[in-house]
Amino acid sequence: MDDLKKMEELIAIIEDLNYHYYTLDEPKVSDIEYDKLYDELVELEKKTGIVLPYSPTQRVGAQILEGFQKHTHLSRLWSLDKVRDYSELRNWAKKIEQFVNEYNNSNAQKLPEVSYVLEYKFDGLTINLTYDNGNLIEAATRGNGVVGEAILPQVKTIKSIPLRVKYKYKFEVQGEAVMPLSALEEYNKTAPEPLKNARNAAAGALRNLDINETRRRNLKALFYNVGYIENFEFNTHMEMINFIKENRIPVFDYIKLFKDIDELIEEIEFQKDHRKTLDILTDGMVIKINDLRTREILGSTNKFPRWAVAYKFEAEEVSTKIIGVEWNVGRTAKVTPTAILEPVEIGGVTVKRATLNNYDDIIRKKVRLGGRVLIRRSNDVIPEILGSLPTEEATEEIEKPTHCPACGSELIQNGVHIFCPNSISCKPQLVSRLVHFASRDAMNIEGFSEKTAQMFVDILGITELSQIYDVTYEDLLKLNGFKDKKAKNLLNAIKKSKEVTLDSFIYALGITNVGIKTARDLAEYFKSLDKFMNATYEELIAIKDIGDVVANNIIEFLHDEKIRNSLGRLLSKGIKIKSVEENRREGIFTGKKIVITGSIEGIKRSELSDIIRKMGGEVQSSVSKQTDYVVVGTDPGSKLDKARALGIEIIDEDNIKSIINDYLRKETEQ
Repeated sequence: MDDLKKMEELIAIIEDLNYHYYTLDEPKVSDIEYDKLYDELVELEKKTGIVLPYSPTQRVGAQILEGFQKHTHLSRLWSLDKVRDYSELRNWAKKIEQFVNEYNNSNAQKLPEVSYVLEYKFDGLTINLTYDNGNLIEAATRGNGVVGEAILPQVKTIKSIPLRVKYKYKFEVQGEAVMPLSALEEYNKTAPEPLKNARNAAAGALRNLDINETRRRNLKALFYNVGYIENFEFNTHMEMINFIKENRIPVFDYIKLFKDIDELIEEIEFQKDHRKTLDILTDGMVIKINDLRTREILGSTNKFPRWAVAYKFEAEEVSTKIIGVEWNVGRTAKVTPTAILEPVEIGGVTVKRATLNNYDDIIRKKVRLGGRVLIRRSNDVIPEILGSLPTEEATEEIEKPTHCPACGSELIQNGVHIFCPNSISCKPQLVSRLVHFASRDAMNIEGFSEKTAQMFVDILGITELSQIYDVTYEDLLKLNGFKDKKAKNLLNAIKKSKEVTLDSFIYALGITNVGIKTARDLAEYFKSLDKFMNATYEELIAIKDIGDVVANNIIEFLHDEKIRNSLGRLLSKGIKIKSVEENRREGIFTGKKIVITGSIEGIKRSELSDIIRKMGGEVQSSVSKQTDYVVVGTDPGSKLDKARALGIEIIDEDNIKSIINDYLRKETEQ
């Protein structure tokens, strides 16, 4: 047997031993026997000078890296919406079931009966692995869900993660890196500085440039989702899990399927206590819809998928002393209190501040200066004060503010909230509004930061949004950090922002509770700014996902005389708002229903969908008899087969690129 063939044989044996030892917890040989095989492989690699990319010797890193590189995920990694109690969980399930029933009543191709998958929610660091041609080629943190940090050398130290798999096409698999509690205990026996908890230990290990330190922490990883895969489609979540298992990628051994939400809730009640026997930190349970076509049709909000939620276990609680209260004013003019605490540790994090919602909250919870309070921290956000505790020490009443902490204006109260009425010259309000107005999803003024907004207010004397468009080159040179190039770039960005789509402009206005998704829904419904400005309550609540609160917020905003005058001044600066109809171009897709399958080189799915919508088309998620075109890219799924069976016209990659280029060329000429 030649050396290379022997190396391949040894790697296969060691991979199998690693899988049984680290993933299945079923050792097949003694440590001495394992070491003998491993040493033999090392000697052969030295002899031949060849190290195969999937060799287990590649897991051991002693190098210290220089820094982290950004990594763009092939598919977005979603965060999950949360339910606080079983009532909210039942309501979520009820909405899903109602949606499926309504869909089945109006569509020939029925969705299956709703079934729910229940899994543990692990308390570690989310990681995303990329495999291609059977090899692990990249690993990254979640980051913002679109872009994370590349951590392949660190991830290779996790021995339960296979360096190669049997599936040969490219795919991404998402999971959680965790430090077992037993590993944490063992590590702390000899650590010069003991680690405080397993969650921070895992995150710190994978974001450590010293690979040796990562290896010493003996992390594990557990996977639960395939976000992107070429040349393959799953029908259910359970099929996806089986795929992960078949490729020997570690999956936690607990996963259950339910058709009845009450039975699922009974299981959560049991697991709430049982989880304490596990060697891994968990902070809740995840509930997902099993059928993937149902997920696709349910879609997502701008932040979360509608087909999954997290039920969080009761958060950690500690007590400490309140030593002060700080009042701040925000973009919406609301003046809110923040408690200053005697520092206390919760879950390995030192906490010095906590949320107090409003003055009524202070009274209701009997919070006093110098008093002890019970605080709770969950989801890595600022802790909340739950209430006061008995104390023998002297305490003082927290006084309700009468004047704005920023501008000194006399405050007004509306319901439980306190507001600063000085929307003209209260600087924190104006700075926050300017930053929101210039943000990417709004007017998209590139290079306009919070620091720049503060200087616009402090140095240039800006008092309202429209004055952004009056700023000159000479003005910008007065600002710290602005020289010729930076000033010209910002002026160009401001000028460019004058052409804006209706949805972005509505979002830029900063209407309370109107996020980018709601702004898009409003733009799609009203088509033009004039019609939106004259919206009625009845029209607003007829729009999907807009309820009473949001509708009233919009009506109140639109009927404010000062706001309408300010809007008039803004539009007088040459703002050109493209209505939905103006933003659409007559063409091949006008009035047509289009489905996209596969990937188009050089263009993201979201960008392609946006162009199709601008050309008057409607992008759908599934192929039916009503579909007019199916756009087919590389590695299409079963949608292509269905389209062919139904005789639907296919647009291939070359043709769609030609259509896109023609559209972009005409856009540039305008």
